[in-house]
Amino acid sequence: MPRRAFFVLLLIGVLALPLFHSAYLTYMAIRVIILALFALSFNLLLGYTGLLSFGQAAFYAVGGYTTGLILLHWTNELLVGVLCGALLGGLFAIGVGFFCVKRTRIYFSMLSLAFGMLIYFICYKWKGLTGGTESLGGIPRGTFLGIIDMSSLCNYYYFVLLVGLLSAYAMYRIVHSPFGLIIQGIRENENRIRFAGIMVKRNRLYMFTISGFFAGLSGGLYACLESTMFPTIADWQSSAEPIMVTLVGGIGSFLGPVAGSIIFVVIKEIVVRFTEEWLLVFGIILLALLLGFRGGVVGFFEERLNKRSLASKH
Repeated sequence: MPRRAFFVLLLIGVLALPLFHSAYLTYMAIRVIILALFALSFNLLLGYTGLLSFGQAAFYAVGGYTTGLILLHWTNELLVGVLCGALLGGLFAIGVGFFCVKRTRIYFSMLSLAFGMLIYFICYKWKGLTGGTESLGGIPRGTFLGIIDMSSLCNYYYFVLLVGLLSAYAMYRIVHSPFGLIIQGIRENENRIRFAGIMVKRNRLYMFTISGFFAGLSGGLYACLESTMFPTIADWQSSAEPIMVTLVGGIGSFLGPVAGSIIFVVIKEIVVRFTEEWLLVFGIILLALLLGFRGGVVGFFEERLNKRSLASKH
């Protein structure tokens, strides 16, 4: 019951956040939601499939650039632009995954990194489409269903919150479905699943595609938030963000990437304000969190709660 009450209060606080009339606070909350969605898409691979991808930012960038180009040149409907970005992210993931899922461990990671850098160079060199180093700027937020003006940061916050909650629920249902159990079985013992007559590579490709879809969705939301897209969004450093967020929050927990996103964004913003050497300080803090909280912050507290509940039963 206390846990339910906590989540109810948290939901009320999230819904009421824009009412504080702080544009900065609303902007930071949107960033947290987008990063959490991006990290959740990554954790579908690492946490549930056992595949470490170093190229997740490629799908993020594909979704962002697609959304931006559609809203600039085709339609003013935000939902259409974001969904097209997600779909193209998923389609690109099918092509990349066809080659990547044939390998595992470090070979998979290096292949995903190679494809990620390929997208980075395409974004960097194809100036006629992406703007290159000059960026793809002036991306509008348009309208939602042709009625609600999304140029308002408050309106856009509720749109991102709705998309984020629906996406998180969809991913939760996926990982707890029979398909999700198969994927986790492949992670634990690939040979046993193969002997049971289940196509391992095909199921990995399905999950890789789903992950690319949600990464593209988060990229589209980011493009509309910042009204611009740079090629650096597709590079390996951007792919490192969901990795760090997931490790800090906890790989073994579905909510780990969400908690990790909040911690990551808040600490980064605080450190940047107080020192020019923020990268060094930020890295030390993240390292301390990783070493201090075994299994991530959420995993650490879940383990403590489980031990306490077992002790109370005895």
